[in-house]
Amino acid sequence: MSEYMILIQGDPKRWETMTDDERAEIDTAHGEFRRRAGDAIRASGELQGPETAVTVRRGDSGEPVTVDGPFTEAKEVVGGFYLLDVPDVEAAVALASVLAETRHDHSGVQVQPLVDHSAG
Repeated sequence: MSEYMILIQGDPKRWETMTDDERAEIDTAHGEFRRRAGDAIRASGELQGPETAVTVRRGDSGEPVTVDGPFTEAKEVVGGFYLLDVPDVEAAVALASVLAETRHDHSGVQVQPLVDHSAG
């Protein structure tokens, strides 16, 4: 088995204008995703808005400094995630395709494998 991070990205301004039906569609799709993925889900979560983010990065002195907000400015931000343990990328993509965010014009889903540091 391999671990894959599913990053759910979207436009937070668009989320604020969604109808109840659009939100229900997304919630239903996440329920179906969780049903299909079952025990393959190792972790999941929905993130609060980007305005709550704090970024830690190297400051001018070379020491870490904190900055309010996300590191990069982007129309789409990561709004949630799933960590899956599935046989291969095809299985991860098949599950990710269940999410409604893959069918909306203001969002997308990134599937990316984790590096296995346990071998050595």
